Amino acid sequence: MMRNKAPIRRIAWGYASLIGLAVIQQLAVYLKIYMNQSYTTQDFVFSIVSLGALILGFVIPVGVSVVLGFIYLVAYFVWLVTYADVNVLTFSWWLLIPANAVVAAFIKASLVRKARVIERLQELKGRNPEIDLDTSLGNKGALADTLVKQSNLARRYSEQYGFSMAMFKIEFLPLVLESLGSVRYAQFLLELSTTIQKQIRFEDYKFFVDRGRFVIICPMTNAEYMPILKQRIKKAMMDLQIIDKRGNELQTVIRTGALVFHKEQFSKYKDIDAVIAALERNTETDLIGEYI
Repeated sequence: MMRNKAPIRRIAWGYASLIGLAVIQQLAVYLKIYMNQSYTTQDFVFSIVSLGALILGFVIPVGVSVVLGFIYLVAYFVWLVTYADVNVLTFSWWLLIPANAVVAAFIKASLVRKARVIERLQELKGRNPEIDLDTSLGNKGALADTLVKQSNLARRYSEQYGFSMAMFKIEFLPLVLESLGSVRYAQFLLELSTTIQKQIRFEDYKFFVDRGRFVIICPMTNAEYMPILKQRIKKAMMDLQIIDKRGNELQTVIRTGALVFHKEQFSKYKDIDAVIAALERNTETDLIGEYI
């Protein structure tokens, strides 16, 4: 859902402008009736034309509206100074009718642009990786995107740059889901995310790839340091005190596995499913393994 409400606010202002024009026209009509105690057929025709101008402004292109408005202004001015009985109402039609068409055309064009912007943002939202606002965890798409960027950097600057990644998998997940229920499980994921964040650096990344699996990417982290890091995170996650729906403390079991980037296997990092599978295989032994 888009949180930026500016387009909606501008649409509201557009409709308010149209309503304002209609109110001004009605006030002019009432003023004419009040002053002259009459409302002629000519006044009725111009009232209908002013409403028709609003419709035309939404239907015809903006450029055509401007040209027709200019022609109307010139023609009406000639009629006004030669034949018309000049009063408040007849003078108001000179400005209000083309104003209706131009404002309606402008609002239509603005709404079309805003609609296209909204559509584009929705399209980008579907294409770009997303971060969950509650847990601050990236999803599988975000992991794939980040992994490609990191592997490209590591391949290009292999002498100065590298990265490691690790998976933390909730063991006995069906039992955990049954013990916690959906609401407590969501809170459990949030607390696990917070715990992971406290153990990693600001420049590290964390992701959730469903089925109770968390993945972190640690740029510029040596392979020798990864066993210490993943064991520290694993311990912190298992030390969380979680109460299940029966009021008992949940005994959390976390399995870990890790990978270190290898330049010669660069092409394999483009397949996110294969990388996740390799990480999961390594969780079975809790040892750092090379990506095979």
